[in-house]
Amino acid sequence: MSRRTALSVVAGVVVLAGAGAFALAYAADPAPALTHGTARYAAPDGGRDGSLTFSTEVTASSGVKSLKVLAWPEKSSLAAKQPTAEEMTRAEPARCEPAGAHTVRCVYTAAVTAGDAAASPRGTWHVAVLATAEDGTATLDTKAVDFTVG
Repeated sequence: MSRRTALSVVAGVVVLAGAGAFALAYAADPAPALTHGTARYAAPDGGRDGSLTFSTEVTASSGVKSLKVLAWPEKSSLAAKQPTAEEMTRAEPARCEPAGAHTVRCVYTAAVTAGDAAASPRGTWHVAVLATAEDGTATLDTKAVDFTVG
């Protein structure tokens, strides 16, 4: 084998090994994936509290550490500057139960009193979520799902 051919083979092996390592690094620890998100808002009625219920499935190869949830009105100061990942770490946690390999089903429920409803802006609201995996990777979705307060 000539020296030129040998150098070409070595260079090719180095390039392929580097590309493979790069692909494995990204394939091994993808950020948590959110699916099947829904929100249901029920206004207070007849002296009974209403509620906001949000549910989603979260999948992470290393396992799911937490899911934080924040509902915010479209007509608010957050519309110009949506919640950040740092701010979301202080949001309320959802309750998560196993739902398969590397997947959990998370549910967040908040009571809505008549006073809360009267003080809340009417119209579209967004649900922001921060999903954090056991390995530290995270997914922030500031508009995971919408609901309407009427």
